[in-house]
This record gives sequence, structure tokens and C-alpha cells, in this order.
Amino acid sequence: MPELNDRLKLAVAQLDPAVGDIDGNLVLARKARAEAAEAGADLVLFTELFIAGYPPEDLVLKPAFVAACMAAVEDLAQDTADGGPGVVIGCPLRTEEGLFNAVAILDGGEIVTWRSKVDLPNYGEFDEKRVFQAGPMPGPVNFRGLRLGIPVCEDVWGDLGVCETLAESGAEILLVPNGSPFYRGKLDVRHQVVLRQVIETDLPMVYANMIGGQDELLFDGASFAFHADRSLAFQLPQFRTGVYVTDWVRADGVWRCEGGRVSTIPGEDEAMWRALVLGLADYVDKNGFRSVVLGLSGGIDSAICAALAVDALGASRVHCIMLPYRYTAETSLEDAAACAKALGVRYDIVPIAEPVEGFLAALGPMFEGTPSGITEENLQSRARGVILMAISNKLGAMVVTTGNKSEMSVGYATLYGDMNGGFNPIKDLYKTEVFRLARWRNENLPEGLLGPSGEVVPERIITKPPSAELREGQKDEDSLPPYDELDAILEHLVEHDGGVDELVARGFDRDTVAHIERLLYIAEYKRRQSAPGTKVTRKNFGRDRRYPITNRFREGA
Repeated sequence: MPELNDRLKLAVAQLDPAVGDIDGNLVLARKARAEAAEAGADLVLFTELFIAGYPPEDLVLKPAFVAACMAAVEDLAQDTADGGPGVVIGCPLRTEEGLFNAVAILDGGEIVTWRSKVDLPNYGEFDEKRVFQAGPMPGPVNFRGLRLGIPVCEDVWGDLGVCETLAESGAEILLVPNGSPFYRGKLDVRHQVVLRQVIETDLPMVYANMIGGQDELLFDGASFAFHADRSLAFQLPQFRTGVYVTDWVRADGVWRCEGGRVSTIPGEDEAMWRALVLGLADYVDKNGFRSVVLGLSGGIDSAICAALAVDALGASRVHCIMLPYRYTAETSLEDAAACAKALGVRYDIVPIAEPVEGFLAALGPMFEGTPSGITEENLQSRARGVILMAISNKLGAMVVTTGNKSEMSVGYATLYGDMNGGFNPIKDLYKTEVFRLARWRNENLPEGLLGPSGEVVPERIITKPPSAELREGQKDEDSLPPYDELDAILEHLVEHDGGVDELVARGFDRDTVAHIERLLYIAEYKRRQSAPGTKVTRKNFGRDRRYPITNRFREGA
């Protein structure tokens, strides 16, 4: 292939591959390469493990899966015999030495070489050390006269010196395929990580990140690059797929991007909303569900979940059900109907009196002489869960469950009742964040979302005191501290693994904190059985926080 002669048209493929869909991901790659070729690109940079989808977890332990991924890369390599752009693409690699998280460099109709990830992350949502072997320290790759350094994701985050080694061995520019999940404020963290490596290597760095939802993880794209002088070379959009061609010029041995686009990055609330929408949309679509169904109670949690579902899927794919009982307030019926009307969804009312009374009658002889209490309250929730699951089975719609992170933390939810469902869009949102985002969505409709503009969560839903409405006059604060206080305690205990004494020193009541700590620990068995939900904080329940169910430790005791 001809040498580049001091100019490089680099296409960054910021796309949404699906885990396990090798053929589909290959089609995506071919379409992206064709688009890049039409724009005159020399090279297309894909993201981490693109052909497999990321993270593939234990799929890579199946020899047939890895073999199919490698065969797909061989097929793609043959395409490059056309003289068009070369390709850098992520793929699992099995050799005699082991199994690697690798990238293939394709050009001239063949796989030119492979480079393997050196620094395998083993924290938070990552546990790559249990499936992959660390690769050897890499050297640069010669691509048409340009010496490329290709560290893979964690290789730029960690401290093993991968980037410094590449710089010392003659790399002229660093191209980094990534699978970097979103959480609030993550893009700023990525910028700082890359700037640290740019400062240490005096080389420009291109950070390519994937987009899309994969179970609880959400990838937001927002690929970018920094010049060797630490200035921003380009910033691609967040939450938007595309193949973006950038123009690089080498002068005095240094590569710079000419006219790189700098996209506006959404503010925190919009970013959170878009992340939740994309996470739900990809979960539903990638798992083949036609539509979703959820219980619309007239409360804030179900209302915001309905709004997220409509923004993600469109009103025609969202079915809301009101499931009233004797304790359901008339205002809740009115508010649920108003919310459904504002969103334009199908709305049905299925009273639960008969099934609840049937359960009570069946259990009457066994429960005779015992006081009515939480058991009877939970029967209402479980009747609703059974009905929603029946509708799901009959109509093929996935049940969206609606418990927020505050409730999931302290177990303020009914197992096999309101916890029933396939996915929970707000599982990683504290209650105070639910209120804030509901107000934000009423005033904003981000471009590209499928819901209506204007007020989609009626104001009365936002302002009335939260209640599960399982007994007369019930309010959440009968059982829990006010949500602003509760969420501050939980954020310290959950996000930071903080201690009780620290909270007391900040002015919180010791008995209250000890009570919340106890609820947090004893609800672990419920969370293990809860539906997945999109991670938007640094530490979600599930992948990030893995506490034992059987656990007698109590700091606040």
C-alpha cells in the first residue's frame, strides 16, 4: 500500500455492537468501512472487542465463539484488498499462549498483526483477569509508513507504562480502542486520564469509545483526541452513533488534527436522561421484545419510567396498567390517567380487589387471630406483580419494574411483587434524583428521543408526598427518613463504602444511620433477585457492589 506522506484521514467508528452478534457486528463494520472509504479515509478505528461485542464475559471461554470472531476478522481483512482504508478492530484472540483481549490491524487483504491488552481491569464492573491473559508489552505497528501505538482501553488508565513503552519505541500517534462505561461525570475523568498519558508521552492520543447498552452497562461514545500540546483535537457527540472522519497532518514530526469538530456535550441531567433512555432501548431491542408494560400507580417512580420508556421506544410500544385497590386514592387514579394521556400510551385499569381478597380468603384459616400488617400489604403488591407478568406472558411485552435506588438500598420493595420485571430503568437513581429528572424532562425534550414535548409527569405527581398506598393514609416517611436525608446517608454508605461514625460527625443522628445501615445489609438478598437496570453512578448494585447476603457485620451496632 502507498505510504501516507504526512497526511492521515482517520475514521473513528463510534457504533453500537451487540454482544454475541458476530455476523451483525461484521455487517456494522463493513458498512462503517464503506462509509469511511467514500469519505476518503485511510484507516478506520473501531472500539474494544467490537466483533464480539463488549463485554462478552464468559462467552470468550467457548472456543466456538472465539473461533467465529477470529473468522469474521479474517473475512473483514479480505475486504481491505480493495485498496481502501485499513482497519483497527477489537476481537478476542486465542493463540498457543492463551486467550487475549486483542485488536487486529487489517490492510492489503490480510491481518497485518495483532496487539493484545496488557493491563486487564479487575475492579468495579470489570473482571477481565478471570477470562483473559495479559498481553506482552507492545511495540508500534507500521501502517503505510506511520508508526501507530495501539494501547487498549485500560492500558491508558493503568500504571504499567504501556503508553511510555510505545513512545520510547517510536510510536508517532496513539490510537486507543475503548469500552468505557458511562457514569455521571465520566467524560471529564476520561479527559484527565488521556491528558496524563499525553503529558508523559508527548504524543497525540485518539480515544475511540463505543455506544450502547449491554445489560446494566451503558456506553456513551463521546470519543475524542488530544494533541501532543494538550489541546483538544476533536470531541465527538455523546450518545450518538456515527463514522466520523478526522484529518491529521504531520509537520516537523508531530501529528495534528485539522478542523476537528468539537461537539457540545449534554449537561448532567440530559446526560443522565439520555443514558437511561438508551440503556432501556437497547435492552428491549437487543433482547427481541416488541413492547413493554408497566404498572402506572400515579406515583413519581412509575411516571418517570413511563416517560423514559416512551422516549426510548415510542408511545405505541408502551402499555401502562393502573392496578387500584381500596387504598388507591382518587387523585392517584386521576394522576395516572393524566400521565398516560400526556405520553400518548395505551392505558388500562385492572382492579386487584378480587385476587387480593381471594388470597386473604385462602389464607384466612391459617392467619386467624393474627393482626393485619405487612403480610397483607405485600399481598397487594404481589397481586399486581402476578397480573403484570400475566399480561407480559399473554401479549409478549416485557415488564418494566420501577423501584428507585433509595428503595432498592433499604428493601422498601416487595419481592415477587413490585420488583417483578425484566428491566428497571431507574434502579441506579436515588429518589431525590428521580424528582429532579422528572422536573427536568417536563421542561426539555432532547433531540432524537421519541416522546412528546411539554409536561409528561403531571405536577401533582411530583409535589404530593410519596406513598406505596398499601394501607390507609400511608406515607413513605412513616417508615423512612425524608428522602433528602436518606439519600445523603445512602450515598455515603453505598457510593463511598463510608462509615457510620463519619456520618454522625457530619451531624446525622446515630440511631437513624445505624437503622439505615442495617436495612442496607439485610436487603441484599432482595437485590440479588432484582431486575437489571442501567448503571449511571460510580457504584451500582450488582456489578460494582458485591456484598454477602449472609453478613453479621454492623458498624452502627
